[in-house]
Amino acid sequence: MMSRRLALAALATVALTLPAHAHHMMDGQVPNTLAQGLLSGLGHPVIGLDHLAFIVAVGLAIGVYGLSGVVALSFVGASMLGVLAHVAGIGVPGAELLVAASVLLVGVLLARGAALPAGAWAGLFALAGLFHGYAYGESIYGAEQTPLVAYLAGLFVIQSVIALGVAALTRQLVTSPLNARLGGAAVAGIGLAVLAGHILPG
Repeated sequence: MMSRRLALAALATVALTLPAHAHHMMDGQVPNTLAQGLLSGLGHPVIGLDHLAFIVAVGLAIGVYGLSGVVALSFVGASMLGVLAHVAGIGVPGAELLVAASVLLVGVLLARGAALPAGAWAGLFALAGLFHGYAYGESIYGAEQTPLVAYLAGLFVIQSVIALGVAALTRQLVTSPLNARLGGAAVAGIGLAVLAGHILPG
């Protein structure tokens, strides 16, 4: 139990030490080639701990509650729509706060063992996906069509692989509901830490 608490504390500490907008693969530059767009799309969800935590939570929910893998696509597909909304110039005030809040919410639901209907999980993931995608869009805003399409392809691949991979591992390795709830608590801790990082003065 002590090692689990230490792991949770370590995750929260990492989240607090990340810069609020350190979600860019190209050092602040907009991708301008197919390869750059693809690499940025593959990397963005991984280098942003809040995004990664949410994708892992999607996989945990699918694995723990025996949901269809299609539920993961509700998040992945909505995140791509969120990117397109950002690129189109649609404004979403406080998107980063909403991203952090979504991580906290899904973590709390998992930690509480909330067995929601599949449709409710899909709806939650789709709504959160719009916010995560909008945040992703900052990295590709102003890019030409080729790197934009490659960026979307990278996002689709990496998010699908992580979510479905975590779901498969969860079904095989998580033998106790308590373990899944601890995973949810870790996700909630990350969400809380990132949210605090946005709200509290630096």
